[in-house]
Amino acid sequence: MTIAMCEPMTTLNLTIDLAGAEELVRGQVAGLIERLGRLVTEQSVALDLGAVERIDAAGIAALVLLYQNAHAAGRRFRVTNVPPRVEDLLAMVGLERYLGSQPAGPASLSGHRVERPAA
Repeated sequence: MTIAMCEPMTTLNLTIDLAGAEELVRGQVAGLIERLGRLVTEQSVALDLGAVERIDAAGIAALVLLYQNAHAAGRRFRVTNVPPRVEDLLAMVGLERYLGSQPAGPASLSGHRVERPAA
């Protein structure tokens, strides 16, 4: 999973390790919230879900929490590169309009790209 912090001139991608599993499910989301909770209040973030194979209610709740925190701080939070199964689920619960799911790639984010592993 990749996080892109959207700034006017720079996009920084971080890789989040979810204990080897590419799932946003109960037991896996605490690390995501811990790493992104503060970040989404400091700058706009695009989260690449391309490698996420499975999401459950806990994963959806984590995305909603991150969106709410970003929005309350005047920042944007969106998801990109959403797999069809995950996108269908987000649409089913009405979140696609808030999370702005769209294909990932250099054209979707402006600016320079720097990659580094997450802490």
